[in-house]
Amino acid sequence: MNPKKELPSMDLWLKEAKNHESASKIGMYLTHNGIVRSTAKAAVRQGAVDTAPVTGMIFSYDQAKVDAVIAETYQMEGIYYIKVWLNEGQLQVGDDIMYVLIGGDIRPRVVDALQYLVGRIKNECVTETELH
Repeated sequence: MNPKKELPSMDLWLKEAKNHESASKIGMYLTHNGIVRSTAKAAVRQGAVDTAPVTGMIFSYDQAKVDAVIAETYQMEGIYYIKVWLNEGQLQVGDDIMYVLIGGDIRPRVVDALQYLVGRIKNECVTETELH
């Protein structure tokens, strides 16, 4: 596997987050690691049974849109820390697509914010072209 970008270290991200000025307000950090899978999106999301296996993906993103979604997520109650990394280029099955770290005061808010942030990034900020 040859990622187009250097993979982040979640250990280092957590260390940075716990040393950030917001750390005293945070009771929970959640991470997300999106990975290229061999099952086509249509099969997973729509139950399509006639889709060929995925062999890779061409992935890109709009940084300005990502930054805007991160800023909006910071407006959610109890959210104090967000870090996002996105890969790019031609990826293979098993390659990392994205890493997200989010910190906030209580579990329900952090869970909701992670779902909101990742959903918005996937639906509005990235272009994923599956290769079969």
